[in-house]
Amino acid sequence: MAYEFRLPDIGEGVAEGEVVQWFVKEGELIHEDQALVSVLTDKANVEIPSPKTGRVAKIHAQVGEKVKVGGVLVTIEVEGATGAAPTLSPALTPPDQRAKSGTPAPPSAPTPSPSDARIQASPYLRRLAIERGIDLRSIRGSGLAGRITEADLTSGGSPKSEPAAGPTPAPTGSSTTATTPPSHAPAHPSIPVSEIRERIPLRGVRRVIAEHMTESTHRAAHYTYVEEVDVSELVRLRDRMAKHVEKQGTRLSYLPFIVKAVVAALKANPRLNSTMDDEHEELVVRSVYNIGIAAAAPEGLIVPVVRNADQKSLSQLAREIQDLAERGRAGKLTRSELTGSTFTISSLGALGGVMATPILNYPEVAILGVHKIQRRPVYRPDGSIGPADLMNLSISLDHRVVDGFEGAQFLAAVKAYLEDPHQLFAELA
Repeated sequence: MAYEFRLPDIGEGVAEGEVVQWFVKEGELIHEDQALVSVLTDKANVEIPSPKTGRVAKIHAQVGEKVKVGGVLVTIEVEGATGAAPTLSPALTPPDQRAKSGTPAPPSAPTPSPSDARIQASPYLRRLAIERGIDLRSIRGSGLAGRITEADLTSGGSPKSEPAAGPTPAPTGSSTTATTPPSHAPAHPSIPVSEIRERIPLRGVRRVIAEHMTESTHRAAHYTYVEEVDVSELVRLRDRMAKHVEKQGTRLSYLPFIVKAVVAALKANPRLNSTMDDEHEELVVRSVYNIGIAAAAPEGLIVPVVRNADQKSLSQLAREIQDLAERGRAGKLTRSELTGSTFTISSLGALGGVMATPILNYPEVAILGVHKIQRRPVYRPDGSIGPADLMNLSISLDHRVVDGFEGAQFLAAVKAYLEDPHQLFAELA
């Protein structure tokens, strides 16, 4: 019989996933627990195994398509089946199957309200829509990933009751909810075709990054504050400690010291160790110190999370940061290792430049940019001139909840710990 395998509930509020890679082809014989498909959710690839042994009859979602939880991924012809339909929870059972099988409808499936989180609009636009008497459910967003823009409210947008140009949408009750982007998008009207080298679709991690960055800049009120730090003593201390830590096969960079300084400064300025709950207009101050470390990976920027960083030694931090970075580059991090951070550090190491404005890792309210260390001459307190190892730190903050003075206090604390790093270990005594 035909077995329709649907995208399962992956948990943690995941409502949909993007198909990244199929490990099987139509017509291929497969066995239970064989790798079936890789699905991307919040920057983490989840490899989903086959629930049955049989033959792949039809693949319903192509690479790059998004599928809602409960949407059909693949139909499998199950050999030797008795004809019994696969058991699905009422929430994932289509209405036509519920009617045939007598399965009761889910107890509550209310029509989404205008405040439903699936409406892609910032709190500002939600308030604006209320003031203008506009129902956001009637607007088709023209922004990235269907986000509603202010221009859509002004022009009325594209009514959702009128399908957009392109493939005919699936009828209500269709077994798949994935949408297929046009295969040949028209050239930008202002760019001659002869001048286009290539068109690169935003897919996979790159699309998630684009959506996340857009959400962050639309929701938060970014501002950046910069400090110059004399890390001469940190350079000397790191060089002395490196030979001991590296005997264990772990490279000791400056990041573990910076993580320790950040945690100590967060304890003194707890509001920066927070996340924003825009739905309830609340700042949620966190009691744990889960530090995200932004890192470059082949498919784009990822942010692995060092959990409970305040409870770890310097060598433990060094090992964990190295392990997360290596597995991140190999695409082997789990979703839990890429979510749940309370504060983020972004560093390009030797390529760190002079200054940057990091974009907040929303819903966090602060992110620290770490820049390269350069040896330059400085004036000493006694009036003499001598060499010093200098580094800039730039912190981006959400001005809705963190004022400039508070941000300056935090960065001053980080600076003090890095200029006299022995304080970090004195605190442990």
